[in-house]
Amino acid sequence: MKRLVITADDFGASTEVNDAVEQAHGEGVLSAASLMVGGAAAQDAVARARRLPALGVGLHVVLVDGRPVLPPERVPALVDADGCFRTDMVRAGITIFASSAARQQLAAEVDAQFVAFAETGLPLDHVNAHKHFHLHPTIAGTILKVGRRYGIKAMRAPIEPRAVLTAIDGTRAGPGIERWWARLVRRRMRAAGLVVPDQVFGLAWSGALTADRLRGLLDHLPDGLTEIYAHPATGPYQGAAPGYRYAEELAALTDALAKQAIARNGVSLGKFADFK
Repeated sequence: MKRLVITADDFGASTEVNDAVEQAHGEGVLSAASLMVGGAAAQDAVARARRLPALGVGLHVVLVDGRPVLPPERVPALVDADGCFRTDMVRAGITIFASSAARQQLAAEVDAQFVAFAETGLPLDHVNAHKHFHLHPTIAGTILKVGRRYGIKAMRAPIEPRAVLTAIDGTRAGPGIERWWARLVRRRMRAAGLVVPDQVFGLAWSGALTADRLRGLLDHLPDGLTEIYAHPATGPYQGAAPGYRYAEELAALTDALAKQAIARNGVSLGKFADFK
């Protein structure tokens, strides 16, 4: 059976993202969204999500390229002089691994983000992390430990089958250490009883999931549970990633041919809670 979750990351980052999520879910094939509880437009995102009960909303844990939910002075090992999370993931990862103080601050910040999500009253459909920082073993363990108190049930492990990408347009995704860590995360989370996709698409084409590529994925979808994640927005916004084709990703998610491909290929589309 082909089961599919199509997720928009960065829900709550801006009204441009929120507009796109609502449009892609109401008019297109988007079935889930990952909420940045500390995002500039998080309250707007929550208000929209309450009007969209079929949308599976999860927590997008932010520990890099953003602002903490806690006051910066509570997490000094995780932030820079401006009170923002560091942008250097390697340095941040080493600090978290080596410093007990950083690990305590990490646990406090992750807990604060889960609390903020719980306060929205929305069901917690899934959890992942901005820029897949949850592949860091300490961060993964912290999210799992803290998340158990808040009903975590599903998590992403970004393992992308390279053969599928090559069959669609010749893309060759490099093996990278990320795939190795992702397999460890999948094994660890499944052992804890979480729903974890068998494969995930969105890494090689991050910010460039065009309509042709999405239709190609739907026509080459492997068996099992697949997650396709995207970054739709109605246009550029403050903090947007350079070079991301946000409007094109929105167009892909609202493409009528994508709906037809899902029906033609017998794909069961839903949120993570539908496949637990």
